[in-house]
Amino acid sequence: MKQDKNKPMQSNESEMLLNDINLTDELVVAYLQDHPEFFNRQAEVVTGLRLPDQHRGAVSLVERQLSQQRQKIHNLEEEITQLMVIANQNEQLFVLYSDMYLRLLDCTTAEELIDCLHVATTQLLSLDALKLWLVKPTTVNHSSIVSADCAEIIESRLSEEGYYFGRLQQSEQELIFAEPTEGSVVLVRLTHHDEEIGLLAISSRDAEHFDPRMDTLLLNQFKKLVAKLLHQQLY
Repeated sequence: MKQDKNKPMQSNESEMLLNDINLTDELVVAYLQDHPEFFNRQAEVVTGLRLPDQHRGAVSLVERQLSQQRQKIHNLEEEITQLMVIANQNEQLFVLYSDMYLRLLDCTTAEELIDCLHVATTQLLSLDALKLWLVKPTTVNHSSIVSADCAEIIESRLSEEGYYFGRLQQSEQELIFAEPTEGSVVLVRLTHHDEEIGLLAISSRDAEHFDPRMDTLLLNQFKKLVAKLLHQQLY
């Protein structure tokens, strides 16, 4: 017996047809994207649809949308607050660096220059220690000058980059700082007109302070000025 085309399809036949289609999330999404007028035709679905919610049980689609919008607004507010904090920190750093530059430019001897560097980093910037290793021998006497040979550290840590941020091996710590150091360090390779001057090492007790992801804009200006002033005073 032939199926009457005008006869309504039975429920079990509908289920069999849906199983044959193998309905997936992707197909539903694609259909709704291709037929944006669906919810206009089926307005009762929008108002009657209930979605599971982790905290409130079941909520309507409108309530879910409002909740998502509130969360997006909250996230944006947090991002703006974080950006304002970073901007304020950058402004403070800029003022500190500007003050330090003026002090460095007023130095008339190598000893005074190195002493000013030490005071600026440990007091103005609230860091732990500053050490300077010079490629050429010098008669300058200062506690921040490293007497041990650090050429291998430059070769291993700074052969490709002008900076190194992070932790040092204990042997490297003892070579530069004369003792094991906690926290993190930044190593700065000092050159002036392609002439190797030495290595500047600054340490912080905070293990996260000197991070490889740090921006080097201010540090790059600091590096160039220090290298230029050291070259003038030493040679």
